[in-house]
Amino acid sequence: MENGTDCITLDKVNKYFGEKQVLNDVSLKVPYGCIYGLLGPSGCGKTTTVKIMAGISESTSGETYVLGKKMPQLSLMNDIGYMAQSDALYMTLSAAENLEFFAAIYGMKKEHYKKRILEVMELMSLSDDLNKPVGAYSGGMKRRLSLAMAILHNPKVLILDEPTVGIDPLLRQDIWKELYEMSEKGVTILVTTHVMDEALKCHRLAMMRRGVLIAQGTPEELQKNIGADTIEEAFIRYGGGKLED
Repeated sequence: MENGTDCITLDKVNKYFGEKQVLNDVSLKVPYGCIYGLLGPSGCGKTTTVKIMAGISESTSGETYVLGKKMPQLSLMNDIGYMAQSDALYMTLSAAENLEFFAAIYGMKKEHYKKRILEVMELMSLSDDLNKPVGAYSGGMKRRLSLAMAILHNPKVLILDEPTVGIDPLLRQDIWKELYEMSEKGVTILVTTHVMDEALKCHRLAMMRRGVLIAQGTPEELQKNIGADTIEEAFIRYGGGKLED
C-alpha cells in the first residue's frame, strides 16, 4: 500500500485488552512533513494509538502503515523516533552514556553520534548536565533527555506521547520551534496532548474520546465547522466532554 502523500495511515484500527475495547475503528491519515496532534483526556486511547504507529503494539484488527510499510515492521526502527509518556532511562548512567547506548542500538557511527549528542543536549538546554547521572535529574530534565534520545538518530517519523509535560513554558517554546524546523525538513511528527495551546500549534488535529475519533481537521477548521471560539469549546461540542475527565 504505497502512498505518495501520507506518511502514516490507520485504517479501521481496533484494539482489545482482553474483553475491553480501547480503540474503536480508528482511521486517520498523517501527511508527510505534518505536525499532527492527537487531542483527548487521559485514558481515551491516545497512547495505545501511538504505540501501534510506532510498532511497539499490534492492533487487534485493522491496518497501520508507516512510510508505506505495514506495521509492525522491524526494518523501520531506525526511521522512527518514539518518546513514551514514562521516561525509559538508565538512572545510574550519565546522560552521555544513555545517549551513547541508544546511538549504538540505532547503528550510528561513533564519529557521527559524538557530534550529534552534543547537538541534541544543546537543543534541550542540558549541555552542562551531559555527564551527570540521570538519577540526579529533575522530572523536567528527564523529559528533555527523553526527547533528545527520540531525535538523536534524525528519524523520518517522530512520535511523541505528551512530550512537554513538566517542562517550563520557555523551554516548551524552544522545543516547538525545533519541531517546526524538523517538519519543514520533511520529518513527520505525531504529538499526543491534552494541552489546548499545544493543540493549536499542530498543522492538523484529531480529537479522541473513549477510543473513538470524534473529529479531524486543522485546528481552525475544527473550530469554524462547529462555531466554537476556542479549541476547548470545539472539543466539548464535538462530544468530547471536559478534557480533564
